[in-house]
Amino acid sequence: AGCSLTAQQPYNNVVRTTLQALAAVLGGTQSLHTNSLDEVLAIPTEEAATIALRTQQIIAEESGVANTIDPVGGSYFIEKLTNQLEEEAFAIIQKIDDMGGMLSAIEKNYPQQEIADAAYRYQRQVDSGEKTVVGVNKYATSETIPVEMLELDEELERLQIEKTNRIKEQRNSARLRECLDRLEDSCRSATNVMQPLIDAVKADATLQECCDVYRKVFGEYRDPGIY
Repeated sequence: AGCSLTAQQPYNNVVRTTLQALAAVLGGTQSLHTNSLDEVLAIPTEEAATIALRTQQIIAEESGVANTIDPVGGSYFIEKLTNQLEEEAFAIIQKIDDMGGMLSAIEKNYPQQEIADAAYRYQRQVDSGEKTVVGVNKYATSETIPVEMLELDEELERLQIEKTNRIKEQRNSARLRECLDRLEDSCRSATNVMQPLIDAVKADATLQECCDVYRKVFGEYRDPGIY
């Protein structure tokens, strides 16, 4: 989880990510993403992203934990935690249903407030020392650990702008307009927008042009804020 990464002693994040990935595999995950050690600082470098990828590959092909289906199945402690998690999850789902569904819950700030409260409780635990974060509130040092940061070449921005302008000049404007109109009609009729969206992209519509259609029909969400 990206929220577990720390800017202090960032190489510790490799260990954190490895443990989290291993736990996910032991739990039978169907999909896995491993964070790069420097994601808390900037866009990951290629080296950091490669280490994150190798973490998955080592767990999958060297550790042997993926060779057994549900390797921790039958463990009393794991089963107890699973049941507890299920009960608490369904309680939250029931509460959302009672509110009229997720959209209604969002309008009432329920999930936003729960996330904010959880983040606040976690930070209070870290600040008080109740929860240990190695390198932050325990085993911390004043040493500054250098980490290579990804630097993007501004020339890439210029080249991308030129490429986009060139595509706009060469595309079939009539076909594009037709595809965007179909996308708008689909949005207004509450039908599946995926195929019209794919057609628009194939007609060289930009991301902004597609999003402009959504904004035109649905408007933009404004977070009312939590107080």
